[in-house]
Amino acid sequence: MARPKKDIESLKAIRVNVRMTVNEYLIVSGNAATLGMGIPDYIRKKVTGRPLPRTKVTPEDRRLFVELSRIGNNINQLTRNSHLRMHSPESLYRQLAELRHLLQELKSNIKNK
Repeated sequence: MARPKKDIESLKAIRVNVRMTVNEYLIVSGNAATLGMGIPDYIRKKVTGRPLPRTKVTPEDRRLFVELSRIGNNINQLTRNSHLRMHSPESLYRQLAELRHLLQELKSNIKNK
């Protein structure tokens, strides 16, 4: 059985050549690679206004986001406990110092990327 013929509207019969600078090409190719798409598909979707896929998050970035979320959680708990006066100031300062240290590590990891 032969493959069914496509209707005229779904055929990609028209070719468009576009000239761009090296910088423009690097931007387009970088954006397409970030989304896990080929350059022609990226340009086609961008020009026609169709939605682009969401940016793929690397496992390392996902780990950093999770760690930042945990730090935010800890800060919220410390704030709540300090308002309720459940901890001594010394333990709060110690915990805040640990959080500052973790944040500095995360910042250095992000900058080194």
